[in-house]
Amino acid sequence: MTETRIIEVAIEIINQEGFANLSLKKVSKKLKIKSPSLYNHISNLEDLKNKISLYGWKQLEEKMLLSIVGESGYEAIKCIAYAFYDYATENKGIFEAMLWYNKYMTEEGNQVTHNTFDILFKILRKQNLSDETVNHFIRTLRGFLEGYVLLVNHRAFGHPLSIQKSFDFSLNILINGVKNMEGK
Repeated sequence: MTETRIIEVAIEIINQEGFANLSLKKVSKKLKIKSPSLYNHISNLEDLKNKISLYGWKQLEEKMLLSIVGESGYEAIKCIAYAFYDYATENKGIFEAMLWYNKYMTEEGNQVTHNTFDILFKILRKQNLSDETVNHFIRTLRGFLEGYVLLVNHRAFGHPLSIQKSFDFSLNILINGVKNMEGK
């Protein structure tokens, strides 16, 4: 038994049943061990949730970096947005855990989320944008991505119009909007 294996099993549970339904009892049952054995690797349920959140942010950072190989500028921003969307919709439980990262604010949590969003800073700073505009755009993009994915994951879009086309449309509006801010 390892911490990694416990996290993997917990992720299976939350991706199937939701983050709110995670319990140490379910994890131990799936691992076919007694719950007290988990405490050799984790402190408690909150510790496990924090580890899942960190795992998700690290995975997302890796996906984002892989998505921009050979890309630059606004095309790289689009690639990151699609990587975010794909990861968060394919890993609903992990994504839900990631949204709770403020609850688990630790130095490691600060670092992993900083690393993830620093990718965007580095790309956008090469554009002709002020630091203030870059910060506003990253907040706007993050709000859009997290909000849109939450709506998708909760099946909140009822109109038959393509969800993907709406995502593309919205992302293009955001990117074209920030392009208009260049040099200002």
